[in-house]
Amino acid sequence: MASNSIRKAAVFLISIPKDQAKIILSRLDPKQIEVVMTEIAKIGIVTPEEQENVIREFSKANPAKLVGSVGGFSVATELAEAALGQDGLAVIDGVRSSLEAIPFGFLQKVDSENLLTFIIDEYPQTIALIVAHLRPSQAADIINGLPPERQLTVIRRIAAMQQTNPEIIKDVEKGLENRMSSVMSQKLESAGGVGSVAEILNVIDRSTGRTIMENLAQDDPELVEEIRRLMFVFEDILKLTDKDIQEIQKNVESNQWAIALKGASEDLKQKIFKNMSKRAGKMLQEEMDFLGPMRSSDVERVQQEIVDVIRKLEDSGEVTVHSGKGGEEKFIQ
Repeated sequence: MASNSIRKAAVFLISIPKDQAKIILSRLDPKQIEVVMTEIAKIGIVTPEEQENVIREFSKANPAKLVGSVGGFSVATELAEAALGQDGLAVIDGVRSSLEAIPFGFLQKVDSENLLTFIIDEYPQTIALIVAHLRPSQAADIINGLPPERQLTVIRRIAAMQQTNPEIIKDVEKGLENRMSSVMSQKLESAGGVGSVAEILNVIDRSTGRTIMENLAQDDPELVEEIRRLMFVFEDILKLTDKDIQEIQKNVESNQWAIALKGASEDLKQKIFKNMSKRAGKMLQEEMDFLGPMRSSDVERVQQEIVDVIRKLEDSGEVTVHSGKGGEEKFIQ
């Protein structure tokens, strides 16, 4: 596939429901999947305009329903595993190898504390450029180590970042390579954007994350809302404890679950049913069957309503959301 065609395929796959993407991927051979997954892992933020142009070529879509999307290595991993099961792990290994040449890739193995000493006195835009190319957990460590007033400045720069001049990347990278005695050839890659901020805040410590979000909200509440929506998605309910799910169920109507679970994975459906009484579960299943096929936009709208409920419960302390990193809290507003 030509490079432009690969990007179009990647944009299309992250723009449609994951169950539909799984069906499409299952019809490709492993090598084709690896190529597309590599592109998804690199893709970053996709604008509604690009979604519209791509989807118009694949299907008859309603552009008004397009709100932008986000790729990333985690998205590529999820789709590969969904399409190929255990065989997807081999594909992801190939994707990981393809990504090793991204800018600042040599920093992936550098201790965060050591890296911080090299960049803490740089201009905020330079720090933002470097942080945007790090793993979310590593980026979170760097943000944590910055003075509070610089944290907010750097986060804003990352959120506003899109394409960066190749020469600027090369200059910054070369300077770090020289100072850290590392030599590696890199290529230009898109980085930054609201998705990067959401990933960083997902693994940053709760108090720092809350401070950053509160300060951002004073100047740009719309940006904060966009970040929040990327930080926790409906399928993430699968990561919650049974106790938290039971609390959520008290605040969500049965008809909302019936619609929302239409687009959920089988694992999530089973977890929701598991935390209901047999009678309630049977009634919910009957309601889902009665609804029949539904438009994905309607399902996603109700899923977002439930996510909003979870965020309110988190704010009130009734639900706690943990990341997969040693029981640390994931920040949700």
